[in-house]
Parts: sequence; C-alpha cells; structure tokens
Amino acid sequence: MEGEVTFDLGEESDAPAFNIEEELKKLPGRPGVYIMHDARDAIIYVGKAISLKNRVRQYFQTSRNKGPKIEQMVQRICRFEYIVTDSELEALVLESNLIKEHRPKYNTMLKDDKSYPFIKVTVGEAFPRVVFSRNMKKDKSRYFGPFTSAGAVKDTIELIDKIYKLRNCTLSLPRDIGKDRACLYYHIGQCPAPCQGKISSEEYRKSVDGALEFLNGNYAPVLDMLQEKMEQASEELDFEKAIEYRDLLSSVRQVAQRQKITHEDGEDKDVLAMAVDGGDAVVQVFFIRGGKMIGRDHFYLRVAPHDTKAIILSSFIKQYYAGTPFVPRELMLETEIEDQGLVEKWLTEKRGQKVYLRVPKKGTKEKLVEMAAENASIVLRQDRERIKREEGRTIGAVHEIEDLLGIDRAMRMEAYDISNISGFESVGSMIVYEKGKPKRSDYRKFKIRTVQGPDDYASMEEVLTRRFAHGLEERKELDEKGMGYEMGSFSRFPDLLLMDGGRGQVNVALRVLDNLGISIPVCGMVKDDFHRTRGIYFENVELPIDTHSEAFHLVTRIQDEAHRFAIEYHRSLRSKAQVHSLLDEIEGIGPTRRKALMRTFQSLEAIRDASLEELTNAPSMNARSAREVYDYFHGEEQKGSKIEEE
Repeated sequence: MEGEVTFDLGEESDAPAFNIEEELKKLPGRPGVYIMHDARDAIIYVGKAISLKNRVRQYFQTSRNKGPKIEQMVQRICRFEYIVTDSELEALVLESNLIKEHRPKYNTMLKDDKSYPFIKVTVGEAFPRVVFSRNMKKDKSRYFGPFTSAGAVKDTIELIDKIYKLRNCTLSLPRDIGKDRACLYYHIGQCPAPCQGKISSEEYRKSVDGALEFLNGNYAPVLDMLQEKMEQASEELDFEKAIEYRDLLSSVRQVAQRQKITHEDGEDKDVLAMAVDGGDAVVQVFFIRGGKMIGRDHFYLRVAPHDTKAIILSSFIKQYYAGTPFVPRELMLETEIEDQGLVEKWLTEKRGQKVYLRVPKKGTKEKLVEMAAENASIVLRQDRERIKREEGRTIGAVHEIEDLLGIDRAMRMEAYDISNISGFESVGSMIVYEKGKPKRSDYRKFKIRTVQGPDDYASMEEVLTRRFAHGLEERKELDEKGMGYEMGSFSRFPDLLLMDGGRGQVNVALRVLDNLGISIPVCGMVKDDFHRTRGIYFENVELPIDTHSEAFHLVTRIQDEAHRFAIEYHRSLRSKAQVHSLLDEIEGIGPTRRKALMRTFQSLEAIRDASLEELTNAPSMNARSAREVYDYFHGEEQKGSKIEEE
C-alpha cells in the first residue's frame, strides 16, 4: 500500500552479522567519528579521524605496536560504526559530546570536563559586546561555535573589536552613561564611547550588524583586508607587523570552520534525513540533546518504488514516534511531509508541550540535515545487505513469533528468570527486547525479599507482582499529570511476556496478571534435557518451533540473555557477600580500607599471600591495620582456610 513502510533499527543488536574485514574496505577517506562496540553492543571507545579509512584500519593491523590498553580494546571489538563530518574540527567536537554522553571504557575521561569556547554577542543589550564564553546559556545573546582553539577565538574577538570598534567594558548601558570618564580605548580611537553618549544605540547597532555578518560566515572582506595589509607590511619590510597580520589571518580561518554539532538554543531536537534507492531506503536520525549532538540511529525501510520522500518520511515519523518514549521539542526534516500540521499536533499531545516540524533552508541547521542525508546515503550504499540480514533476524523473527502464537503484536517482549544457589541470595532478572533487539536501558534487577530458600515459583511471583504493581502506580501518576506512559520506567507494559520455563512459570505469571487486572499474553520458553530451547508453551499447549527459523533463534537469544543477566547479578551479590564475610570481620578494616585492599591486590587470595610490608605500603593502610589483616589470615590457620570454604 502506498505510503506504508516497515522499518528496523540498524544499530543495536545482540549478535550482529558484522564482518570486520569487509567493513574496513567500505570505510570512506573522510573526516568523522568512529564508535567501537563489544559483544554486548556496549560502546567501548569513541575516536575522531581526519581519514576514517586510514585511522580505523590501524587498529586491526598486527604489525603496529598499539600498547596493552589498545590491544585489549581491539580484542573486544565486535563491530564499529562511524559518522561522517565535514571537517576534523567538527569530528573533534562530536567526539567530545559522544564521550561525555556514553563514557566509553577505553576512552580517557577528563576530570575537569573540558569544554570548547564560543563567541558570544550580547544582542540583548542596548550596546552589545562580543565576548569569549565557555558556556552556552539560554539568554538573549547570540552564540557562535564551538571552536577548538581558545587562542583563535580571543584573537578573533580582538580583531572584531578593532574592525567594528565595539566596546569591551562591562558597564550596564544606558544606565551608566556619563557616570565615569571615557576609557583609554576611546582616546586611541578603538571605541566610540557609548558610555559618554557620544553614539546612539541605532548607529552603534550598524557596527554590531557588521560583526554578526562576519560571524555568520561573510569572512571574505576581512580576509582580503588582512591579506592586503600583510603584503603591504611585508613590502615595507615591517616584518613584525606582517607576522601580526599573518597570525590574525590564521585565527580568522580557524573560526571560519563553522561547527554544526552544537546549537545555541540548547534545545532537544531530532534531525531526520533519508536516502532512497528503488524499494530500499534508510532514514538517519541525529539526536541533539541540550544543544549537543550525542548520537544517531539509522533505520532500514522497505518502500514502494513510487513513494516520494514526503510519503516515506511521514510514515516513518508516525511509526517511530508512536513507539519511542521521548519526543523532542523540534524535528528538523529534510523535506516537508504529508499531514504535517496533523502530525505536529499529535506529537505535541504526546510530548505535553508544543512540538515543531521544520525544514531548515539555510545556515548550520540546513548543513546538519545535509550531513544526516549524506550519512544515510553511505549506510544505504555500503550496508544494505547486512541491514537486510539483521532485519530478518529481528523484525522478521518478531513477525514469525506473532504468527506462531496468533497474536497481533510482539514488538516489546519482557523475559524473566530466577537465579540462586540453594536459596542463597535469590535474585530475579527482567530483560526487554524491542523490535527483536535488546533494550538494555530497560533491564531491571530484583533482589528477592519475601522468599526463603530455593522456591523459584514464589520468587517469580514476587518479582512479577513488584514489577507490574509498580507499573500500575506509575501509570496512575502519569495519568494525573496528563503524560504518556512512555515517560515512565515501569509504566510501559510488554506486548508479550516470556517466562523461562513451561506450564508452572506461565501459570504463576497468569495468576499475577489476573490479580492485578492486567491482560498480557504469556508464553513459556521450554528447554530440553540438555538445557537447550525446545519450544514455546502457550495457552496450555507446547507449540513446536522450527529450529532453523529466525523465531527460534530469537527465543533462544532471549532465554540465554535472561539467564545471563540473572546469573551476572547473582554472582555480583555472592562476590560482595564473600568480601564482607572476611574483610569486614577484621578489626580496623572499614569500607575505605576494604576497597583499597581489593583494588591493590585484586583478590582475597592475593591479600592472604601478601607480606606484612606489602600490606603496610598499600593505600589507606598503616602499620596497625596491616598487622590486623596479616594476623587474621596467618595467626590462625582455620581463618586462612575460609577463602577456600567460601
């Protein structure tokens, strides 16, 4: 049907079909940012490059000496992605934004939270100034940047003040007019002295408009003027002056490399652009939060051959924002869409605040949309087949499950598992799959509170009751505030509930849902005697499932992920309990020294084997506390053997 498209997320996947050698061949020789993912699809490294092709390849060349940290990181890489930019400076700023947002494990994190400078024009004042700023605020000023060279920004501000003769004092004008004498800048001809009323606000504004035109990109007149003066000074053998003009030229050229990655209004926006080729299309979405670009997603679409971009984009927006929990204040689009007013009204109701759909025609916003379109074209051209395969594994598998169970929708699935050892530290896990892919931000852990001993059914009943009771309470609060359920962490209920087990676990889930007045389909993931997925238990029948189908592989992945997540949480609690049972028994060893010992020696065995001198020299330790630890492990033989017992 015309205008109807189906799409799939082309980013996050639990086991992406990604051939690193093949993908390296597709890298463009363009500036940009590259993002490394591990086996769990977590972002472990973000970097920038003048040439993505050359830089990313270096990580996988065995002949290079990369150092132990990078070697370890490379061994963990399962896939990479990249965002093409127009300049290295843009890549640098985007890299900084992504590192701050995702805090990758192998990136060096700056403790001082370095920020990039802006040029600020205080247009809200009667007599505006051009000033240096490290922060971009929501005020009446105009901001330009960010820039990577603070020195270049300061030189440019100085140059603007000289050319356009703007004030650089902090007087509040017109309130302070005539309260003090004119400063030195007036006497040397560098300021028209608005502080003395010697120039009107209207006349002064003409100079401000010239400065704004310069900062908006009309650099040619200033560059020509500086070039001419530099050559003239050189001809007159005034080399000191020529060097000064040369440095100013360099500063202006650095500022001329405008950034599209950060926006002065500090608003939340999504930038949408697309590429179409026959029946295939890719929509690229850039996420701007708080004025900074923090990430992107791309979506593969199957479209009718004669669908226009307006039709495709309209259909995509309706499907995507119907399922996403957050709607930004503005959507910047490549082209106007059908029913734009109606879609805008719908998104406004969903967000609870006015939402704007705009098609930028000029400036940095238009350039940002162009950059999104370019990245969409690269994805469609280079990754089409891989994305199609992924779509079969995800959305295709979800549709197979829907057909197998005879239900209308299974786009959001939640799976649960219980983990314990003889009832010790029982825990429950909740994992979430959306559109066939893990949504790890929605995973939840439950420490069992009311059940003693190894009772998996009672433990599961507690977990499900807590999860859905909390969800109902959250829904009630959101209803009172007039907000959608997508805004809560528990208020979004699944289309399908998957239990790790057969009839028993399914009946527990059905009983909990019935008690709470909730209607959600529930099925069990049944395993055989070898602990392998065998089938699906649904409505009192075990349904056979083709072991070669994508549905079977998806159910297996979900079952394994629920089990892994529960085991991982249980293991962490056991580890904490083991450390507590030994180190916390030692007099004089509190939380600070316990952490310092574990950080220094890495294990209880290493602490036991450490000499008295090594313990004394450890951080936060002194002679007395070291003696207590040493005597605890060596003074009595049975205490030293506790490690093996644990």
